[in-house]
Amino acid sequence: MTHSAPPYTAHETAVIDEGCQIGEGTKIWHFSHIMPGCVIGKRCNIGQNVVISPGVILGENVKIQNNVSVYSGVVCEDDVFLGPSMVFTNVLNPRSAINRRDQYLKTLVQKGASIGANATIVCGHTIGAYALIGAGAVVTKDVPPYALVYGNPSRQHGWVSEAGYKLDFNEQNEAVCPETGEKYILANNQVTKLSIQID
Repeated sequence: MTHSAPPYTAHETAVIDEGCQIGEGTKIWHFSHIMPGCVIGKRCNIGQNVVISPGVILGENVKIQNNVSVYSGVVCEDDVFLGPSMVFTNVLNPRSAINRRDQYLKTLVQKGASIGANATIVCGHTIGAYALIGAGAVVTKDVPPYALVYGNPSRQHGWVSEAGYKLDFNEQNEAVCPETGEKYILANNQVTKLSIQID
């Protein structure tokens, strides 16, 4: 009986437990641990010394840099970027002597969001689509889509485009991404990308 090669690539030092799903084209690097019951989409890049805990769901093309632990309760949608040594939590009041596994709070990182190096995401919150969390930020509440957030505790310092550029809104509350030329509208403290590009 011959075993076909898995559809993903893993370094020989990676530990991949039985009972996890890993999508085609995903790469798993040195000393990382993929635990049972997690689901990893296609074309993800799992850096060195990363732990993916049971029940974690990663979409497609998620990039996780070195030294990140993605704990049970975390869901990352497609195209999420997790910077080096950033931290998730999953219990608000952890105690060594008290088992709170049944109290894990869900953290959702929506499509295209980026979380900078050494940032901490306190559990139970949603990071909106295409939000950009600065290095070292401590996020203690929900972050709207397209928001630029940094500091400890983190605060919003503007808005960014899907390409990650700070948006400069004019008097009509319109802004254009300098890289892509895509146009964005700010209304009721929410940013929306227009489907038409301006020349």
